[in-house]
Amino acid sequence: MTQTTIRLGIIGAGAIGGVHMQTFGKIEGVEVAAVADVYVPLAEQRAQEFGIQTVHPSPQALLEDDSIEAVVIGVPNQFHASLAIEALKRGKHVLLEKPMAINSGEAKTIVDEAAASGKVLMMSHQMRWTGLSRALKQRIDNGDVGHVYNAKAGWLRKKGIPGWGSWFTRKDQSGGGPLIDIGVHMLDLSLYLMGNPKPVSVYGSTYAQFGPRREGIGTWGTPNWDGFYDVEDLASALIKLDNGATLSLEVSWAAHSAMLSEDPFIHLMGTEGGVALVGGSGKYVTHEGEHVVESDVVPLEGEEDRVLMSRHFLECIREGKQPITSALSGYTNNRILDAIYESSRTGSEVKLEWD
Repeated sequence: MTQTTIRLGIIGAGAIGGVHMQTFGKIEGVEVAAVADVYVPLAEQRAQEFGIQTVHPSPQALLEDDSIEAVVIGVPNQFHASLAIEALKRGKHVLLEKPMAINSGEAKTIVDEAAASGKVLMMSHQMRWTGLSRALKQRIDNGDVGHVYNAKAGWLRKKGIPGWGSWFTRKDQSGGGPLIDIGVHMLDLSLYLMGNPKPVSVYGSTYAQFGPRREGIGTWGTPNWDGFYDVEDLASALIKLDNGATLSLEVSWAAHSAMLSEDPFIHLMGTEGGVALVGGSGKYVTHEGEHVVESDVVPLEGEEDRVLMSRHFLECIREGKQPITSALSGYTNNRILDAIYESSRTGSEVKLEWD
C-alpha cells in the first residue's frame, strides 16, 4: 500500500521553526506545505529558503487551512496553550515545543483537549532521541542498573541569559527562566530514564543574581533593553517520586559555578549499577566483587535525534499510537516546574496529588 503524504504546517518561523523545517525536509512521506508567523516577512523568507508552497498571514489562518493535517508549534511559551488547543479543536495533530505551557493549569487544558479530540499531541523533547540517551535507556531496560533510587540532573551555564528584556525574561510570557527553558529538558529526560514515576513532593529554591544587574548575558535571542527581567537565573530542587526515588535538579542561565561543566548532565544511581551522561559522553559503573568497574556507554547509531523524533510523530499519526513524549509527560513536567516555583515562593515543601 502506498504511504500517503502528510501535509504539515509550521507555526513560528523563528530559529526553532527553521530547525523543524529543515528536519522534516529530510523525511519522506511528509510535506511542509505551509508556514505562518506574526511577522509575515520572516515567514516569506523561510518559505523561499525551504521551498514551502503557502505562507499564511497568521497562525489562525494556517489552522483554518483544511488541507493541513498536522502542525508544529514553535512560538513563544505564552502562546503554546491557545494555539495547541485551537489546532486540536480543528482536528489537527500537534507537535508542540517545550514547555507544554507557562503553567500546569494551561497544560491541563491541552491534555483534556487532546483526549477529547482523539488527535496526536506530542511534546518536542529531542534529548530523548540522542544516540546516547537511547543507549542509556537500553542499559536500564536490560536490567543493568536495577531500580534507580537516586538521580542528579542539571545544566549549569555560567553566562547564557537569552534575549534580556524580551519574552524570555518576562514571567508572564515565558513562565520562568532557565528552569522552564532548559531545566525542563533535563527533568523530562531524567523521568523518562527512571521509568516515568510520578512526583509526589517538591522542595526548591530559585535565585536572580545576574539578570536584574544585566549581567550574564548570552548570545541567544534579541535583547530588548527597554524591557525587564523578573525570572530566575538559577534554580535548585529536590523531587520525591512515588516509587521511593529522589531526583535533584540544578539549572542556571548564569552562575559562578567554578569547576562545574556547562554541559547538561544526568547521573542515575541504581541497585545494580549506575549510568551517567555529561554532554556527549556516557558511563556505566557497577561493583564486581570487591572492585568498582566503570566502562563507556557508546551512543547507538542511527539518524540524528530530531529526525528520529519527527519520524515518531508521523508514525503516531499514521498508526494512532501514543507518543513517547505524550501529553501526560508534558503536563507532569509543568506540575513539577510550578511546584518548584511555589516552594521557592513559600519556603515550604509542595505536595502533589494525582487523580
